[in-house]
Amino acid sequence: MSLRAESRMLDPLVVSRLENLELIARQVVEGFITGLHRSPYHGFSVEFTDHRPYMPGDERKNIDWKLFAKTDRYYIKQFEEETNLKAYLLIDSSRSMAFRGEGTLGKSRYAAMLAASLCYLLLRQRDGVGLALYSDRLHDYVPPRARMSQLGLLSAKLDGMECEGLTSPLPVYRELAERIHRRGLIVVLSDLLTAPEDTLRALKYFSHRKHEVIVFHILDPAELGLPGGGEILFRDMETGESLQTHAWQIKQEYDREVAAMVAALRSTCRESMIDYQLVSTATPFDRALYSFLEKRKRMG
Repeated sequence: MSLRAESRMLDPLVVSRLENLELIARQVVEGFITGLHRSPYHGFSVEFTDHRPYMPGDERKNIDWKLFAKTDRYYIKQFEEETNLKAYLLIDSSRSMAFRGEGTLGKSRYAAMLAASLCYLLLRQRDGVGLALYSDRLHDYVPPRARMSQLGLLSAKLDGMECEGLTSPLPVYRELAERIHRRGLIVVLSDLLTAPEDTLRALKYFSHRKHEVIVFHILDPAELGLPGGGEILFRDMETGESLQTHAWQIKQEYDREVAAMVAALRSTCRESMIDYQLVSTATPFDRALYSFLEKRKRMG
């Protein structure tokens, strides 16, 4: 499979001009699908059960051509939903997620748009999808459902998401791990602005229970690397503390520390069989979705 060389309609700032999050999710996923040479969905979460005669309006992709060659008649392959996979989208809604650099989409909005798109993508695969919004506590929880109406419910929750509280996943992940009894897919969308060892310890609540875990580490380009030049003001959005300095004085050390943090998270996640993906809020949605799809394929 390969993506289109260009996919401007999936640029986060372009897509964000649409106000309705459910519509955004549908446009992003449908645009993503048209960028693939072949569909990634066949066989992911459906099981063949029987044949029935072809009827006008049926999709040609479901025709059993081997049976046609034997009988000279058109038959449609019938499938039934499997309910084995339940996916849980865990969205960090702490105050630090409200950060938005100049000319970029805010982290919380990017996470909401990506989460809604992942929800639609999973529902198209007939997977059940649930949602948890959290900071240092669980703000909202929606159990997974495999019906398409779930997209509207989760989109409404994401649209109403407010960034509040501190980044502290340990108590929340422990609570969620106790709620989720069946093995499932855990998808985390967070800026992970807490100590890497605390992040990994929290994620292990799920990996130790045999859940598949995918982490989207969402950061603004301004957080990933400092610009050179004059004065810069740092303000902790969670504690209110601030520091003003000259960018050129600390740029090298800052960039080195960020690179070390990312390397540590990537390495420790790999050791714990957790899929880690660094995502800038400037990253086109097709790239993020394609990365997710590749990870899902490996899990299958």
